[in-house]
Amino acid sequence: MNLKVVKTKLEAIQPLRNLFLQKANCQVRYNSCHERGWTDSYLLKLDGREVGYGSIKGQQIKERDTVFEFYLIHPFKKLASRFFQKLIAVSEAKLIECQSNDFFLSSLLFEFSQNISSDVVLFDDHGVTEFRVRDVLFRLRKKDDDMFEHKMEPIGEYVLEREGEVVATGGFALHYNMPFADLYMEVRQDNRQQGLGSYILQELKKECYLSGRVPSARCHISNKASKATLIKAGLKVCGFMLKGDIKNRKK
Repeated sequence: MNLKVVKTKLEAIQPLRNLFLQKANCQVRYNSCHERGWTDSYLLKLDGREVGYGSIKGQQIKERDTVFEFYLIHPFKKLASRFFQKLIAVSEAKLIECQSNDFFLSSLLFEFSQNISSDVVLFDDHGVTEFRVRDVLFRLRKKDDDMFEHKMEPIGEYVLEREGEVVATGGFALHYNMPFADLYMEVRQDNRQQGLGSYILQELKKECYLSGRVPSARCHISNKASKATLIKAGLKVCGFMLKGDIKNRKK
């Protein structure tokens, strides 16, 4: 049995990556790394046949040290540990980062890494809410809208207007794997803790679906307010971003 890991171009792994995305059926947080040219691609070959792939990320070539995607066609998953060991050796990766809802790679993370930690919570849509805020209008942002200073998120294409003033903005990022999109919003400081965050998220979810996308979201694991707001808006925790140091590798 001849196992090989061969560096290749992104196009060569796309058919296998399509299978990975179909199997995952969730928002892949680092999907855009491929499109931005921040990845190295490797084919996994068994006796000359292409049976899987691995991807290493890092914005600069010299920084590409993190395994973040790893896929084997189902009949060959019993060889996962052997192929993963070879991928580490060939790529000289030092870290593994993955979503806990990617059960295949997360199982390898626990096998091959140490000092595992998480700083991001992942959410997917769970239920429909029907919040109403009597004095607030949800609408598209206008060019002449007077925007408040945003400290956490970009200015969104949708706003909440109260008494002629923009008190919240939000939108959904589209640089994720189809059909998923990432919700974001920010409420003006003096209008927080009034349910506006959950209300704008509720309305953004509708717009997201009407655009042919499935809403997802994330927040820092220590941000209790954002987590509560997302859950109130009908989303649920679906995973965590996990990161670990590959054993016996020096950074």
